[in-house]
Amino acid sequence: MSLDLLPSDVETDLRAVVGQLLADRCQAAAIAAAYDGDRSVVAPLWTALAAELGLAGLLIPDERGGAGATAREAAAVLEELGRAVAPVPYLTSAVIATTALLDSADSTGPAAELLAGLATGERTAALLLPLSTGPDDPLPALSRDGGGRVSGLVTSAAGALEADTFLVLVAADEGPALGVVAAADATVLPVASLDMSRQLADVTLDGAPVTIVVEAGEPAVRRALLVGAALLASEQVGLARWCLEETLAYLKVRTQFGRVVGGFQALKHRFADLYAQVESASAAAAYAVAALAADDPDVAVAVSVAQSYCSEVAVHAAEEAIQLHGGIGMTWEHPAHLYLKRAKADQIALGTPGVHRARLAALVDLPGPAAAG
Repeated sequence: MSLDLLPSDVETDLRAVVGQLLADRCQAAAIAAAYDGDRSVVAPLWTALAAELGLAGLLIPDERGGAGATAREAAAVLEELGRAVAPVPYLTSAVIATTALLDSADSTGPAAELLAGLATGERTAALLLPLSTGPDDPLPALSRDGGGRVSGLVTSAAGALEADTFLVLVAADEGPALGVVAAADATVLPVASLDMSRQLADVTLDGAPVTIVVEAGEPAVRRALLVGAALLASEQVGLARWCLEETLAYLKVRTQFGRVVGGFQALKHRFADLYAQVESASAAAAYAVAALAADDPDVAVAVSVAQSYCSEVAVHAAEEAIQLHGGIGMTWEHPAHLYLKRAKADQIALGTPGVHRARLAALVDLPGPAAAG
């Protein structure tokens, strides 16, 4: 199948609208304040994105109350969110949790009600798994007692601080099921995280009431993690592009020894290498979401290629931004550190590059080290 990787008019318009909103309401100083415990920017920004612009329901079919869009449109949003290091639960709620719920065939029950709330932005959900969990990693399930209540501890969960509803895997004889738990019935402990714009939390459930919404919970969750990994690559491209563009702008005006530093040959080569890497990452991410949107058989390969490459490019771009900005890049006042922290946190989210390379090797039948020797 031939996939069109060029952005559509809808994707271009989405980028413009989201980019303008973030430029107006998501300032670097407000994001940096989260490292001092001030998260006041999160709620109004999420309301603007989810409810005012209606972006939370992009992946939900129109017959279930959503916009009926595809991964391509969601990727356009995430690229802009990455470009701004926006502290909103779009990836965790509108992508991962939403995708897991779409496996429910219930058109009138709790899953349908929750999806409708997610589509309008009135509800926010989080899948209770460590952020580092990849699509093929073991999925721990919580225990359920005879009264239908679940107990257990989930550490380093992303999106839990903003969610009013948690999705949990519940142990069952026929395999894990996916259940819904009210956040009010859990104990949520914020964790001091490397990236406070996507702060993690430890969540404890102690006899919390649970409603099962998907009996075959494991396939639903694995699909959600795959979609999340694909769209995370677009966020990483947004991060890398901001670093590339801001660094280029700085190199054009910074002078040293009476010359613009961007004119030094060594920096030209260094920057050209970075440009090539960011463009390659953009192509890899675009192919992953295009394959996902078209339900292409190559989607698993495309996602692991994108995630293993884009995560490292984002970190490298952020490191180069700090170094090529010189002394100012090392300061708290300059936003470059926000991008490095998000890029490093994203590098271990939903499977590390090494995990995705190992997954890719199995998918394309590459021999392991022993076999190759």
